[in-house]
Formats: sequence, C-alpha cells, structure tokens
Amino acid sequence: MLIIDSVQNAQAGHPGMALGMAEVGYILYRHVMKYNPKNPNWFNRDRFVLSAGHGCLLQYTCLHLSGFSSVQIEDLQNLCKLGSRTPGHPENVVTDGIEVTTGPLGQGVANAVGLALAEAHLAARFNKPDAVLVDHRTYCIMGDGCAMEGISNEAASLAAHWKLNKLILIYDDNHNTIDGDTKITFTEDISARYEALGWNVITVDNVHSDMGGFKNAICSAFNETQKPNFIRVKTVIGKLSRKEGTSKAHHGTFEDDDLKEMKQNVKWEDRKPFHVVPSVYREMRIQTEYGEALEEEWYSTLNYYQTKYPQAAVEFKILLGGGLVPGWEHSLPSWSKSDPVDATRGYSEKCLNQIAKVLPGLVGGSADLASSNKAYLHDYQDFSRPNSPWGRNIRYGVREHSMAAISNGIALHGSGLIPFAATFLIFSDYMKNAIRLSALSHAGVIYIFTHDSIGLGEDGPTHQPVEQLAGLRAVPRLLVFRPADGNETAGAYMMAVENRDRPSAIVLSRQKVAANLVGTSASEVKRGGYILSDNSLKDELPEIILIGTGSELCICEESAQRLREDGKKVRVVSLVCWRIFDGQSEEYKDFVLPKKVRKRVSVEAGSPQGWREYVGEEGRVIGVEDFGASGAYLDTFKKFGFTIDNVTQVARSMLD
Repeated sequence: MLIIDSVQNAQAGHPGMALGMAEVGYILYRHVMKYNPKNPNWFNRDRFVLSAGHGCLLQYTCLHLSGFSSVQIEDLQNLCKLGSRTPGHPENVVTDGIEVTTGPLGQGVANAVGLALAEAHLAARFNKPDAVLVDHRTYCIMGDGCAMEGISNEAASLAAHWKLNKLILIYDDNHNTIDGDTKITFTEDISARYEALGWNVITVDNVHSDMGGFKNAICSAFNETQKPNFIRVKTVIGKLSRKEGTSKAHHGTFEDDDLKEMKQNVKWEDRKPFHVVPSVYREMRIQTEYGEALEEEWYSTLNYYQTKYPQAAVEFKILLGGGLVPGWEHSLPSWSKSDPVDATRGYSEKCLNQIAKVLPGLVGGSADLASSNKAYLHDYQDFSRPNSPWGRNIRYGVREHSMAAISNGIALHGSGLIPFAATFLIFSDYMKNAIRLSALSHAGVIYIFTHDSIGLGEDGPTHQPVEQLAGLRAVPRLLVFRPADGNETAGAYMMAVENRDRPSAIVLSRQKVAANLVGTSASEVKRGGYILSDNSLKDELPEIILIGTGSELCICEESAQRLREDGKKVRVVSLVCWRIFDGQSEEYKDFVLPKKVRKRVSVEAGSPQGWREYVGEEGRVIGVEDFGASGAYLDTFKKFGFTIDNVTQVARSMLD
C-alpha cells in the first residue's frame, strides 16, 4: 500500500515491478541482507543493486521500513518531486542506502559484477584465517528488459568466468515490458542461457504464495562456491490491481475503483494514505539490530587485525580512507628534452605503472587491447579465481560496455579502489551510457582512450575517431584530457586520480610526440589551459593565438616559430582540458585568451564542434568534418590540413 499510495500521490511512477517483487524485497531486507541503517556506509555490508531501476519504489519502501533516515514517509510522499530524496530512478548521490545509480536497463547487472569483483579481490588481499575483514554478498534485481540488453550478457559472461560466487542475481520473471507481453520479442530460454554462461541457476515458481521457496533459494545460493547465482523468480506484475499480469501495470496510476478494490482485498479501507502498521516497523527492524551487532563485531575484528597484522592493516585503512597516500603524486615520472620520443600512450604506461606502486587501490584493465592501450600493470598479476584473485589487472575481453559499467561498480564499492578502463577512443561510443552514469553517480573511474584521432592511420575511418571528443566533452562533470607530451600526460593522471568523485577520460595518441615539448607543464594541467609560449613583450598582447591539444600542439608551436621569424607576435595555448579551464576565474581565462585578441586558430584532429567558443566569431577552426581516411598517419594529417605549412598559411591569411 505504500507503493500504491506513493504513485497515487505523485501521479507518476512505476508500481508494477515494485508490487510484483514485494515479497522478494521483504525477504531480502528482513531475513537475508546484512546492513546497518544507522551507518549506511559500513564497509562490510551486503550490497544491493536494483538494475530494474524503474522499480525504485520497492527499494525506497524497504529502506523506509528498515529504518534508513534517508527515506522518511515525507520522502515517499515526495516521490519524483523536484529536489526529493526519492527520484524517479535510484540515485546513489541523492539517497543513502542506494549503492549505484540505475535506470538504463542492464547497467545495474554490470555494476553488481563490479561490486562482487571488488569484494573477491579485497578478500583475497586482506583476509586471514583468524581475521576475516571482507565477507559480504552482492544482490541484484534484474528484469526482462535487463535480460534483453546486451550489457547484462557481457557482464554475466565475465561474472561466471571470474567465479564470483557471492553474486546473487534475482530475475523478476513477470513476462512483461512496456510494449506488451515478452512473447512479442523475447522467447529464449533465459535459464538455459545462464547455465551455458556458467551460472548456478535456481527457479522459484511462485513467490506470491511461497515466500519460503525464495528464502530457500537464497540459502542454496549461499552454499555455492564456484559459480555466480541466478535466481529466477516468477512473479505477477502489478499484483493486486486490475492491471496485474499486463504491461499496463508497468507504469502509471490506478483508477479510483481499482484503488478501492485493492484496499478491500487487503482489508485497508479505513486506513489513511501512507499508514504503516507499527508491528511492521518492529518486524523489519529486527534485521537492523542484527546489522548493528554485526558491525560492532566487525570493528572488534578490525582492532584485532591491526594488532596482529599491522602492515596489512595500514594498507587496508588507506583504502577505506579513499585510497590516496599523501605525496603519491611525486611518484609520477618526469621527462627531459633528451628523452626518446614516444606516443602519449607510452608516457601513459609509465605513469600508470609508477603510481600503481604507491596507490594500493589502483586496479583495472583493457577491452582486449592491453598491448595497444599500454594499460597494464607489469608488476602485478591478473585477477583470476581461484588462481590469483589478488591480481590488480582485469582482463575484460572484447566487452567495452560492461567494462565501463563494471568499473563503476568497483569505484562505488566504497573501498578506495581506483579503477581504470582502457580501449580505443572510437569504441568509447560503445561505453557512452556507462560513462554518463560514471559522471552522474560520482564514480571516479579513469578511462584511458588511445588511438585518439585520424592520426592512427591505416585502419581507416572505421577506427579513426572524429566526433568522440566532442561527445565526451558534452558529458557533464566528465574531465576530458588530451595531453600533448609526457609532462601533460603526468598532469592528466594527477588530476584524474585526485578527483575521486568524478570520472576522467585521458585521450592518448598512437603517433609519437616529444617527451618534453618546450613550455608544457604537468602542474599547469590543473588549470585546464595555459600559455605554452608567447614572444610578446610583457605589457603587449599577441597579434594571434594558436590553440591546440594533443599531438597537434607541437604543430601550433612549430607554426608559431615560423610566424615569429616573420616578426609576428604569437601566443600558443594548450587547452588540455576544456571543463577545468571553463571553471577557472574570468581573470585567468582572459589572461590566457584575452578578449581583445580576436585572431585565433584552433588545431585539433577531431570534430570542430565546440571550438567556436574558444576562437570566437573571427577565429578559424582547423578540424575534421568527415570520417577520416585510410593511409599512413602523416599522409592522413596532410590531407586534412594538420601540417605546419597549412596552419602557418591559415594564420598568415588572418594576419594579412
């Protein structure tokens, strides 16, 4: 009735799944999961993910009845209202007790895999026979829509490969999606699919009349030691209403006569909206008291652990404190002008391996491109169960989408793990929804994207990113770095690691560039943009400004040198991260890009989208308007105008 009252009051929401899974929610929050509402972030709590996020009323109601202060009756009354703690889909940054932000179907399944991986990894690193610090399970509810989305299958494949036996995936098998009965689009044997993937599959035929059957299924899953668990629960969507069993129950309110009939069916006619029988609170909070006792016991174990295993305890507490060691940034390499040239992906590899030595939580991997992305921790093993679950390299295979969403789960585990995920920039499109959720849920994932432009050459337009930079820069809160050399690459890592509550994308070249381009600075990356060089006198303004990023910054500098030989006053600006630069003071931005200097040229081997803001109406944008071309990288650059000659000619034409 809380579910029904919330929807009726808001005149919005998704009651169908919540009503159909009410028994499941009750069993989980009352009889199964360990948690402490008074401390929602207690480390060793079980994690719960609602991948079918439209059914958030199920979770909100359970959180309220279980004693979480984040969901009061007033919050249920404010469902979907602006500024409420009960938004239309669960958001972890809004409501305590929500582990991850879900909504786009299938994402939560992959998040749950990430949470379970984090638990397995940390348990292997820190648990001792006489002191177990890491021992919790991950529960996830998915629906038919989640099962249809490809990301869930990618993640499920990995979960079985990794033998994540503490993962329990509960499938709400109600045979309905928005458009109708699943028979119109979805007729496969889902149980057989998960069996083939390598899961332990259990079926609960009728949870509405046999809640004990579901509880027994959970107990059976507890006994599984090798496989993740898939519990198929057959339910009726919109249970109790006239819409029950149909797609009409998925979302929307109930007619007055339907509401009256539902109240009669559960003998609720004389109750006011949002009434809760006091004994229900008392019943649900039995589990709360159990959780409080478990947390107290856990801290006792932690105290013992600190005494007997002091060195391991120090590392464990560093992780729980966020994972950053004071002065960690000093481990980043620096480069001199005499260092051999390399691609920025090569400089990235050195950065990654150096900081891994001082950041115990740095874990991650690549979507089957570790050798190309240069994203591999050489002194650490691969995560593999049972062989080396303590390994810090994660082999994702060709599964970009789930890689990103699993990384979100790792980042949001709350254990100080710092995940990185690597692939080619062009394939960021496969990951876009999960990257967006990284930003929305404040997950500090570090995305490493190599082969950053048409400069990758021979693979041609199918692999040459053009619009990807513009698309990533459009994602709110996401920091997108395109470093020009080793110095800026180190600066990008410094900022990416420091920003634990927002994701970063470090975009790297395949083509080689100088290790130390004159004027670059790792520390200046924190400003997003800065002056690389300028031959103007102290109180003078330049005649023209050349703005570049990545491998094109050196083209700007070489072009500037030619123009200076002509007697021109030229400034070169590195705009390594737009979002950070945009956040600087107006005084600083005008210092770097003075409004009075209207002759500006931007040079970036990608879409021109967005550059007009920095060059102004009178400026020129040298970008890529098409899909690139197959050919050697220098030939491709020449075709699209990314040469010193062309940039110099464009600048001269403006000056003349």
